[in-house]
Amino acid sequence: MQSLKELYKIGRGPSSSHTMGPERAARDFLARVPQAARYRVVLYGSLALTGRGHLTDRALAAVLPADRTEICFDPSERPLPHPNTLFFEAFDADGRVLGSETYCSVGGGTIRRVGEPEQPAAEVYPFCNFAEIRAYCERNKIGLGDAAFRFEGEPLAEYLASVWESMKRTVERGLFRSGELPGGLHVERKAATLYKAYCGDERDVTRLICSYAYATAEENACGGTVVTAPTCGSSGVLPAVLLYLQKKNDLSDETVIRALAAAGMVGNVVKTNASVSGAEAGCQAEIGTATAMAAAAVCDIAGLSLEVTEYAAEIALEHQLGLTCDPVNGYVQIPCIERNAVAALRAIDSADLAEVLSGTRKISFDLIVKTMYETGKDLDARYRETGQGGLASGFRIC
Repeated sequence: MQSLKELYKIGRGPSSSHTMGPERAARDFLARVPQAARYRVVLYGSLALTGRGHLTDRALAAVLPADRTEICFDPSERPLPHPNTLFFEAFDADGRVLGSETYCSVGGGTIRRVGEPEQPAAEVYPFCNFAEIRAYCERNKIGLGDAAFRFEGEPLAEYLASVWESMKRTVERGLFRSGELPGGLHVERKAATLYKAYCGDERDVTRLICSYAYATAEENACGGTVVTAPTCGSSGVLPAVLLYLQKKNDLSDETVIRALAAAGMVGNVVKTNASVSGAEAGCQAEIGTATAMAAAAVCDIAGLSLEVTEYAAEIALEHQLGLTCDPVNGYVQIPCIERNAVAALRAIDSADLAEVLSGTRKISFDLIVKTMYETGKDLDARYRETGQGGLASGFRIC
């Protein structure tokens, strides 16, 4: 398993696979062919179908010289190495090709260059699945977060401290902004409305948790800075839960950072054994994983056992199975923002349910991860971030 630094990335929304990944690919290609007279990028698959709504062209134009770069969206059906595929070309002044590369944006901001010799990923953890992590923790009488720090040390603590600060700043920015989100859907920001509703009745913490989730998801929708947890599209779930618990229980940042590490171990299991890409496995891979991560964080903060933690993560992901990725007009707004809020509430409920029913679990977290990936592969392409099915095909702008 890779470092948690590869799971939690600070970057620009609204989509880790559609903005952060392509931006990284553009930087890599520009470094390979820096002096070209002209560049051309062709987007295929999900990038072609929902790239405009996901601001992929803006992400590329922010790296490549905008006045000398042509960006093409090719939605035609063809065999692709991944649903998120980009083709780059560079030309000299006479139109001769100086270089070309094909990249895949595989989720969470991670890219892969097609044709590059398969390099073994930098493995930080000697684990393949949750069962192995749990066995190690139980032998050593430590929690998930402790295991992360054992293998990654102080640098991880420092990195997660910056991640937590970024998460909090995003919520603060989004909580008090109003007006419409960019794009043609005319979606009004709702975080401030939810927060004011909570202030009017502080017994209704549901409104507070949802306001935090909306704040981050709305910032993401307008291309603001967010943390992939595990993706941009699901970035509102974990910070909403953690900030709510921190304020409710007066928790130190150190306690929250430890919970971030515990959540990251759960997310790493999914990323290693399945996918966190909506284009590859549907929204269950994004929101489902985020819900499981947040449920594990709740358990860590509460000091619950690894049995309860596994149960909570399993419940959280199991009941997101089959969740489609169907962004209306390709924007990460409908139904994406609302899903972050619902998932934050579900994470807390999953932890509570697991604590009460501890010892009755029949299904392992590893089995649910395997099932999620198989389900995602079986989903029709229309329901995997192409904007062609579900709400994306049923909703029309008046």
